[in-house]
Amino acid sequence: MNIPKELKYSQDHEWVKVEGDTATIGITDYAQSQLGDVVFVELPEDGAELAVGAGLSVVESVKAVSDVYTPISGKIIAGNESLADAPELVNQDPYGEGWIAKIEITDSAELANLLDSEAYEQLVAEGGH
Repeated sequence: MNIPKELKYSQDHEWVKVEGDTATIGITDYAQSQLGDVVFVELPEDGAELAVGAGLSVVESVKAVSDVYTPISGKIIAGNESLADAPELVNQDPYGEGWIAKIEITDSAELANLLDSEAYEQLVAEGGH
């Protein structure tokens, strides 16, 4: 299983890549493997202000419909429009082309509440909850 060391993770299986005051968010390799083939991704609305734990997106797969929550507070600055035509990117490249949203971080102190790659790896090893 792929768990990049440079990313931060939530207990709900989202990943966060921080670049300055911008965070890119997606779902982890573990999450996409649990979902199976992704057939639809509902993107967040540009400009929406979201608090930690708010609904960011909905990912629909052949097996289930799953909510994606924002692991950090911020303002949506972009949704990954490529997912409208190619939702399978979430499966094929969850940490790259399969990203879901970019947000402008409003409280960088919240990053301290996220898991590093080792802690996330342990969470997955314990059954993912």
